[in-house]
Amino acid sequence: MPETMEIYIHIPFCKRKCNYCDFLSFPAAGKQMDSYMEALRLEIARTARDKDQLLPVRSVFFGGGTPSILPPAQIENVLSQIRKEFDLEEDAEISLEANPGTLDREKLNAYYKMGINRLSIGLQSTDNVLLKRLGRIHTKEEFICNYEDARAAGFENINIDLMSGLPGQTLSGYQEELQSVLDLKPEHISSYSLILEEGTPFYEDATIKRMLPDEETDRKMYHKTKEMLLENGYERYEISNYALPGKACRHNLGYWSRIPYLGFGLGASSYYPVDGQLARFSNEPDLSLYLEAPFVSFGERKDYEVLTRNSMIEEYMFLGLRKMEGISLRDFEEQFGIHPYIIYKNVLSSYLKDGYLCIKEDRLFLTEKGIDVSDYIFRDFMLVID
Repeated sequence: MPETMEIYIHIPFCKRKCNYCDFLSFPAAGKQMDSYMEALRLEIARTARDKDQLLPVRSVFFGGGTPSILPPAQIENVLSQIRKEFDLEEDAEISLEANPGTLDREKLNAYYKMGINRLSIGLQSTDNVLLKRLGRIHTKEEFICNYEDARAAGFENINIDLMSGLPGQTLSGYQEELQSVLDLKPEHISSYSLILEEGTPFYEDATIKRMLPDEETDRKMYHKTKEMLLENGYERYEISNYALPGKACRHNLGYWSRIPYLGFGLGASSYYPVDGQLARFSNEPDLSLYLEAPFVSFGERKDYEVLTRNSMIEEYMFLGLRKMEGISLRDFEEQFGIHPYIIYKNVLSSYLKDGYLCIKEDRLFLTEKGIDVSDYIFRDFMLVID
Protein backbone atom coordinates (compact mmCIF):
# COMPACT_ATOMS: atom_id res chain seq x y z
CA MET A 1 0.00 0.00 0.00
CA PRO A 2 1.34 3.50 -0.82
CA GLU A 3 2.82 5.53 2.01
CA THR A 4 1.71 8.99 0.90
CA MET A 5 -1.12 10.77 -0.92
CA GLU A 6 -2.06 14.00 -2.66
CA ILE A 7 -5.05 16.36 -2.52
CA TYR A 8 -6.70 18.19 -5.40
CA ILE A 9 -9.14 21.05 -4.76
CA HIS A 10 -11.41 22.05 -7.64
CA ILE A 11 -12.52 25.67 -7.85
CA PRO A 12 -14.92 25.78 -10.82
CA PHE A 13 -15.35 29.55 -11.03
CA CYS A 14 -13.93 31.88 -13.64
CA LYS A 15 -14.60 35.42 -14.87
CA ARG A 16 -15.37 34.27 -18.39
CA LYS A 17 -15.24 30.93 -20.18
CA CYS A 18 -12.43 30.83 -22.75
CA ASN A 19 -13.25 29.88 -26.32
CA TYR A 20 -11.22 26.65 -26.22
CA CYS A 21 -12.04 25.51 -22.67
CA ASP A 22 -13.96 22.31 -21.94
CA PHE A 23 -13.10 22.14 -18.22
CA LEU A 24 -15.82 22.04 -15.58
CA SER A 25 -15.88 25.79 -14.99
CA PHE A 26 -18.25 28.75 -15.27
CA PRO A 27 -18.75 32.38 -14.15
CA ALA A 28 -20.45 32.72 -10.76
CA ALA A 29 -21.80 35.35 -8.37
CA GLY A 30 -20.42 36.03 -4.87
CA LYS A 31 -23.16 34.24 -2.89
CA GLN A 32 -22.87 31.15 -5.04
CA MET A 33 -19.10 31.07 -4.48
CA ASP A 34 -19.59 31.49 -0.72
CA SER A 35 -22.01 28.55 -0.64
CA TYR A 36 -19.63 26.44 -2.66
CA MET A 37 -16.63 27.12 -0.44
CA GLU A 38 -18.67 26.28 2.64
CA ALA A 39 -19.73 22.98 1.05
CA LEU A 40 -16.12 22.29 0.06
CA ARG A 41 -14.89 22.69 3.64
CA LEU A 42 -17.70 20.41 4.83
CA GLU A 43 -16.69 17.75 2.32
CA ILE A 44 -13.08 17.90 3.52
CA ALA A 45 -14.07 17.65 7.19
CA ARG A 46 -16.42 14.71 6.69
CA THR A 47 -13.98 12.83 4.47
CA ALA A 48 -11.36 13.09 7.19
CA ARG A 49 -13.54 11.72 10.00
CA ASP A 50 -11.80 8.35 9.86
CA LYS A 51 -8.27 9.67 10.21
CA ASP A 52 -6.80 6.18 10.72
CA GLN A 53 -7.45 5.52 7.02
CA LEU A 54 -5.68 8.64 5.77
CA LEU A 55 -2.15 8.82 4.42
CA PRO A 56 0.34 11.68 4.91
CA VAL A 57 -0.23 14.39 2.29
CA ARG A 58 2.75 15.32 0.13
CA SER A 59 1.05 17.90 -2.12
CA VAL A 60 -2.05 20.06 -2.41
CA PHE A 61 -3.17 21.53 -5.73
CA PHE A 62 -5.85 24.23 -6.14
CA GLY A 63 -7.07 23.96 -9.73
CA GLY A 64 -10.01 25.10 -11.77
CA GLY A 65 -11.51 27.15 -13.19
CA THR A 66 -9.63 30.05 -11.72
CA PRO A 67 -8.85 29.69 -8.00
CA SER A 68 -7.37 33.19 -7.96
CA ILE A 69 -10.81 34.65 -8.65
CA LEU A 70 -11.65 34.02 -4.96
CA PRO A 71 -10.78 36.34 -2.07
CA PRO A 72 -7.57 35.01 -0.46
CA ALA A 73 -9.42 34.36 2.81
CA GLN A 74 -11.51 31.70 1.06
CA ILE A 75 -8.39 29.86 -0.10
CA GLU A 76 -6.82 30.20 3.35
CA ASN A 77 -9.91 28.76 5.04
CA VAL A 78 -9.76 25.65 2.86
CA LEU A 79 -6.02 25.28 3.38
CA SER A 80 -6.49 25.62 7.14
CA GLN A 81 -9.17 22.93 7.01
CA ILE A 82 -6.76 20.60 5.21
CA ARG A 83 -4.04 21.28 7.76
CA LYS A 84 -6.52 20.56 10.55
CA GLU A 85 -7.92 17.35 9.11
CA PHE A 86 -4.93 15.80 7.33
CA ASP A 87 -1.31 15.01 8.08
CA LEU A 88 0.25 17.59 5.76
CA GLU A 89 3.97 16.93 5.38
CA GLU A 90 6.21 19.75 6.55
CA ASP A 91 7.72 20.28 3.10
CA ALA A 92 4.50 19.64 1.16
CA GLU A 93 4.19 21.29 -2.24
CA ILE A 94 1.14 23.59 -2.21
CA SER A 95 0.21 24.85 -5.68
CA LEU A 96 -2.39 27.35 -6.82
CA GLU A 97 -3.51 27.94 -10.39
CA ALA A 98 -3.86 31.65 -11.11
CA ASN A 99 -4.84 33.63 -14.16
CA PRO A 100 -3.56 37.08 -15.03
CA GLY A 101 -6.37 39.59 -14.72
CA THR A 102 -7.49 38.10 -11.39
CA LEU A 103 -4.26 38.79 -9.50
CA ASP A 104 -2.89 41.78 -7.65
CA ARG A 105 -0.07 42.47 -5.21
CA GLU A 106 -2.31 42.09 -2.15
CA LYS A 107 -3.56 38.66 -3.23
CA LEU A 108 -0.08 37.39 -4.04
CA ASN A 109 1.30 38.54 -0.69
CA ALA A 110 -1.60 36.78 1.06
CA TYR A 111 -1.02 33.53 -0.88
CA TYR A 112 2.63 33.48 0.06
CA LYS A 113 1.95 34.20 3.74
CA MET A 114 -0.63 31.40 4.01
CA GLY A 115 1.93 28.85 2.81
CA ILE A 116 1.28 28.45 -0.90
CA ASN A 117 4.73 27.78 -2.30
CA ARG A 118 4.07 27.21 -6.01
CA LEU A 119 2.12 29.31 -8.50
CA SER A 120 0.91 28.03 -11.87
CA ILE A 121 0.06 31.01 -14.06
CA GLY A 122 -2.17 30.48 -17.08
CA LEU A 123 -0.54 32.78 -19.59
CA GLN A 124 -1.21 30.75 -22.80
CA SER A 125 0.21 33.44 -25.12
CA THR A 126 2.14 36.71 -25.01
CA ASP A 127 0.45 37.97 -28.17
CA ASN A 128 -2.42 40.28 -27.25
CA VAL A 129 -4.25 39.57 -30.51
CA LEU A 130 -4.11 35.84 -29.85
CA LEU A 131 -5.12 36.32 -26.22
CA LYS A 132 -8.24 38.18 -27.30
CA ARG A 133 -9.01 35.49 -29.86
CA LEU A 134 -8.72 32.81 -27.18
CA GLY A 135 -11.15 34.71 -24.97
CA ARG A 136 -8.58 35.42 -22.29
CA ILE A 137 -9.29 38.35 -19.95
CA HIS A 138 -5.70 39.62 -19.70
CA THR A 139 -2.97 41.19 -21.79
CA LYS A 140 0.74 40.43 -21.92
CA GLU A 141 1.40 43.60 -19.94
CA GLU A 142 -0.95 42.54 -17.14
CA PHE A 143 0.77 39.15 -17.00
CA ILE A 144 4.21 40.76 -16.70
CA CYS A 145 2.96 42.94 -13.86
CA ASN A 146 1.44 39.93 -12.06
CA TYR A 147 4.62 37.90 -12.54
CA GLU A 148 6.82 40.65 -11.11
CA ASP A 149 4.46 41.06 -8.16
CA ALA A 150 4.64 37.32 -7.51
CA ARG A 151 8.43 37.49 -7.39
CA ALA A 152 8.25 40.50 -5.08
CA ALA A 153 5.89 38.56 -2.79
CA GLY A 154 8.56 35.88 -2.41
CA PHE A 155 7.52 33.12 -4.82
CA GLU A 156 10.51 31.08 -5.96
CA ASN A 157 8.62 28.34 -7.78
CA ILE A 158 6.45 29.57 -10.65
CA ASN A 159 5.03 27.65 -13.59
CA ILE A 160 3.87 29.32 -16.78
CA ASP A 161 1.37 27.63 -19.10
CA LEU A 162 1.95 28.30 -22.79
CA MET A 163 -0.02 27.10 -25.82
CA SER A 164 1.05 26.52 -29.42
CA GLY A 165 -0.88 25.76 -32.59
CA LEU A 166 -3.24 28.69 -31.99
CA PRO A 167 -5.43 30.14 -34.77
CA GLY A 168 -3.42 32.76 -36.60
CA GLN A 169 -0.16 31.85 -34.85
CA THR A 170 3.03 31.60 -36.95
CA LEU A 171 6.20 29.67 -36.19
CA SER A 172 8.31 32.84 -35.91
CA GLY A 173 5.65 34.46 -33.74
CA TYR A 174 5.56 31.46 -31.43
CA GLN A 175 9.36 31.51 -31.10
CA GLU A 176 9.19 35.15 -30.02
CA GLU A 177 6.48 34.30 -27.49
CA LEU A 178 8.48 31.42 -26.07
CA GLN A 179 11.63 33.55 -25.85
CA SER A 180 9.78 36.27 -23.96
CA VAL A 181 8.70 33.67 -21.42
CA LEU A 182 12.22 32.28 -21.15
CA ASP A 183 13.54 35.79 -20.50
CA LEU A 184 11.52 35.77 -17.26
CA LYS A 185 13.28 32.59 -16.08
CA PRO A 186 10.30 30.79 -14.50
CA GLU A 187 11.16 27.55 -12.73
CA HIS A 188 8.68 25.51 -14.76
CA ILE A 189 7.00 25.72 -18.17
CA SER A 190 4.06 23.62 -19.34
CA SER A 191 3.68 23.73 -23.11
CA TYR A 192 0.61 22.36 -24.84
CA SER A 193 -0.66 22.32 -28.39
CA LEU A 194 -4.24 23.54 -28.81
CA ILE A 195 -6.84 20.78 -29.15
CA LEU A 196 -10.30 21.68 -30.40
CA GLU A 197 -12.63 20.07 -27.89
CA GLU A 198 -16.20 19.23 -28.85
CA GLY A 199 -18.74 21.61 -27.33
CA THR A 200 -16.41 24.63 -27.21
CA PRO A 201 -16.90 27.79 -29.33
CA PHE A 202 -13.67 27.05 -31.21
CA TYR A 203 -14.90 23.57 -32.16
CA GLU A 204 -18.01 25.02 -33.79
CA ASP A 205 -16.23 27.89 -35.58
CA ALA A 206 -15.27 27.09 -39.19
CA THR A 207 -13.27 30.34 -39.47
CA ILE A 208 -11.13 29.39 -36.47
CA LYS A 209 -10.46 25.97 -37.97
CA ARG A 210 -9.22 27.56 -41.21
CA MET A 211 -6.85 29.79 -39.20
CA LEU A 212 -5.09 26.91 -37.45
CA PRO A 213 -1.44 26.28 -38.38
CA ASP A 214 -0.98 23.30 -40.66
CA GLU A 215 0.27 20.02 -39.24
CA GLU A 216 3.88 20.60 -40.31
CA THR A 217 4.00 24.04 -38.66
CA ASP A 218 2.41 22.65 -35.52
CA ARG A 219 5.12 19.95 -35.32
CA LYS A 220 7.82 22.55 -35.85
CA MET A 221 6.43 24.55 -32.94
CA TYR A 222 6.50 21.41 -30.82
CA HIS A 223 10.13 20.67 -31.66
CA LYS A 224 11.17 24.31 -31.30
CA THR A 225 9.73 24.26 -27.77
CA LYS A 226 11.93 21.34 -26.81
CA GLU A 227 15.00 22.81 -28.49
CA MET A 228 14.75 26.26 -26.91
CA LEU A 229 13.89 25.00 -23.43
CA LEU A 230 16.73 22.50 -23.35
CA GLU A 231 19.14 25.19 -24.55
CA ASN A 232 18.03 27.33 -21.61
CA GLY A 233 18.68 24.71 -18.94
CA TYR A 234 15.21 23.20 -18.59
CA GLU A 235 14.82 19.47 -18.19
CA ARG A 236 11.96 17.73 -19.92
CA TYR A 237 10.51 15.35 -17.33
CA GLU A 238 7.14 14.64 -18.96
CA ILE A 239 5.80 14.92 -22.48
CA SER A 240 4.48 18.49 -22.05
CA ASN A 241 6.37 19.66 -18.96
CA TYR A 242 9.80 21.22 -18.48
CA ALA A 243 11.49 22.39 -15.30
CA LEU A 244 14.76 23.75 -14.03
CA PRO A 245 16.70 21.13 -12.01
CA GLY A 246 14.81 20.19 -8.85
CA LYS A 247 11.64 22.09 -9.83
CA ALA A 248 9.51 19.38 -11.43
CA CYS A 249 5.91 19.55 -10.21
CA ARG A 250 5.63 17.01 -7.40
CA HIS A 251 1.85 16.89 -7.63
CA ASN A 252 1.75 16.09 -11.34
CA LEU A 253 4.52 13.52 -10.99
CA GLY A 254 2.28 11.87 -8.43
CA TYR A 255 -0.48 11.42 -11.02
CA TRP A 256 1.88 9.78 -13.49
CA SER A 257 3.42 7.63 -10.76
CA ARG A 258 0.01 6.45 -9.50
CA ILE A 259 0.26 8.09 -6.08
CA PRO A 260 -3.21 7.99 -4.44
CA TYR A 261 -5.09 11.27 -4.35
CA LEU A 262 -8.38 12.62 -3.09
CA GLY A 263 -10.22 15.21 -5.15
CA PHE A 264 -12.49 17.68 -3.37
CA GLY A 265 -15.08 19.89 -5.01
CA LEU A 266 -17.38 19.82 -7.99
CA GLY A 267 -16.70 16.89 -10.32
CA ALA A 268 -13.28 16.22 -8.77
CA SER A 269 -11.79 12.78 -9.39
CA SER A 270 -10.07 10.55 -6.83
CA TYR A 271 -7.76 7.57 -6.94
CA TYR A 272 -7.62 6.07 -3.48
CA PRO A 273 -7.56 2.78 -1.55
CA VAL A 274 -11.01 1.89 -0.22
CA ASP A 275 -11.26 -1.16 2.05
CA GLY A 276 -7.77 -2.18 0.94
CA GLN A 277 -8.49 -1.94 -2.78
CA LEU A 278 -7.50 0.89 -5.10
CA ALA A 279 -10.52 2.58 -6.63
CA ARG A 280 -11.34 5.48 -8.92
CA PHE A 281 -14.40 7.64 -8.36
CA SER A 282 -15.56 11.21 -8.85
CA ASN A 283 -17.76 13.85 -7.26
CA GLU A 284 -21.13 15.12 -8.40
CA PRO A 285 -20.64 17.47 -11.41
CA ASP A 286 -23.98 19.28 -11.01
CA LEU A 287 -23.49 22.33 -8.78
CA SER A 288 -26.98 22.36 -7.22
CA LEU A 289 -26.75 18.65 -6.37
CA TYR A 290 -23.22 19.04 -4.98
CA LEU A 291 -24.32 21.91 -2.73
CA GLU A 292 -27.18 19.77 -1.38
CA ALA A 293 -24.86 16.86 -0.52
CA PRO A 294 -21.15 17.76 -0.71
CA PHE A 295 -20.16 14.51 1.01
CA VAL A 296 -21.25 10.97 0.20
CA SER A 297 -19.41 7.76 0.99
CA PHE A 298 -16.72 6.74 -1.47
CA GLY A 299 -18.67 3.73 -2.69
CA GLU A 300 -21.61 5.96 -3.67
CA ARG A 301 -19.54 8.38 -5.75
CA LYS A 302 -19.91 8.80 -9.49
CA ASP A 303 -18.16 6.26 -11.74
CA TYR A 304 -16.95 4.23 -8.75
CA GLU A 305 -14.62 1.50 -9.98
CA VAL A 306 -12.40 -0.89 -8.07
CA LEU A 307 -9.32 -1.30 -10.20
CA THR A 308 -8.58 -4.79 -11.43
CA ARG A 309 -5.06 -6.07 -11.74
CA ASN A 310 -5.27 -5.61 -15.51
CA SER A 311 -6.42 -2.00 -15.11
CA MET A 312 -3.52 -1.25 -12.80
CA ILE A 313 -1.07 -2.83 -15.26
CA GLU A 314 -2.43 -0.72 -18.12
CA GLU A 315 -2.24 2.47 -16.05
CA TYR A 316 1.25 1.65 -14.88
CA MET A 317 2.36 1.50 -18.51
CA PHE A 318 0.59 4.42 -20.20
CA LEU A 319 0.96 6.81 -17.25
CA GLY A 320 4.55 5.82 -16.49
CA LEU A 321 5.65 6.16 -20.10
CA ARG A 322 4.53 9.81 -20.09
CA LYS A 323 7.59 10.48 -17.93
CA MET A 324 10.91 10.86 -19.70
CA GLU A 325 12.46 8.42 -17.24
CA GLY A 326 9.84 5.85 -18.25
CA ILE A 327 9.09 2.86 -16.08
CA SER A 328 11.18 0.50 -14.00
CA LEU A 329 10.95 -3.07 -15.31
CA ARG A 330 12.06 -4.37 -11.94
CA ASP A 331 9.41 -2.39 -10.07
CA PHE A 332 6.73 -3.60 -12.48
CA GLU A 333 7.70 -7.21 -11.85
CA GLU A 334 7.74 -6.68 -8.07
CA GLN A 335 4.26 -5.12 -8.14
CA PHE A 336 2.55 -7.54 -10.50
CA GLY A 337 4.60 -10.72 -10.24
CA ILE A 338 5.32 -10.89 -13.96
CA HIS A 339 7.76 -9.22 -16.36
CA PRO A 340 6.10 -6.72 -18.74
CA TYR A 341 7.71 -8.47 -21.70
CA ILE A 342 5.62 -11.56 -21.02
CA ILE A 343 2.40 -9.53 -21.16
CA TYR A 344 3.36 -7.11 -23.91
CA LYS A 345 5.76 -9.22 -25.97
CA ASN A 346 4.42 -8.31 -29.41
CA VAL A 347 3.91 -4.63 -28.65
CA LEU A 348 7.31 -4.19 -27.02
CA SER A 349 9.14 -6.18 -29.70
CA SER A 350 7.62 -4.06 -32.47
CA TYR A 351 8.20 -0.66 -30.86
CA LEU A 352 11.71 -1.51 -29.68
CA LYS A 353 12.66 -2.79 -33.14
CA ASP A 354 11.30 0.31 -34.88
CA GLY A 355 12.97 2.71 -32.44
CA TYR A 356 9.88 4.09 -30.70
CA LEU A 357 10.85 2.59 -27.33
CA CYS A 358 14.22 2.03 -25.71
CA ILE A 359 15.49 -0.01 -22.77
CA LYS A 360 18.47 1.27 -20.80
CA GLU A 361 19.53 -0.74 -17.77
CA ASP A 362 16.29 -1.22 -15.80
CA ARG A 363 14.16 1.41 -17.51
CA LEU A 364 11.81 1.33 -20.48
CA PHE A 365 11.05 4.72 -22.03
CA LEU A 366 9.86 6.47 -25.17
CA THR A 367 12.46 7.70 -27.65
CA GLU A 368 12.08 11.12 -29.28
CA LYS A 369 10.54 9.31 -32.23
CA GLY A 370 8.13 7.56 -29.88
CA ILE A 371 7.10 10.77 -28.13
CA ASP A 372 5.88 12.13 -31.47
CA VAL A 373 3.32 9.31 -31.71
CA SER A 374 2.87 8.65 -28.00
CA ASP A 375 -0.95 8.65 -28.12
CA TYR A 376 -0.94 5.72 -30.53
CA ILE A 377 1.61 3.82 -28.44
CA PHE A 378 -0.35 4.30 -25.20
CA ARG A 379 -3.46 3.01 -26.94
CA ASP A 380 -1.68 -0.25 -27.78
CA PHE A 381 -0.73 -0.80 -24.16
CA MET A 382 -4.39 -0.43 -23.20
CA LEU A 383 -5.65 -2.84 -25.85
CA VAL A 384 -3.34 -5.77 -25.18
CA ILE A 385 -4.91 -6.96 -21.93
CA ASP A 386 -8.45 -8.36 -22.00
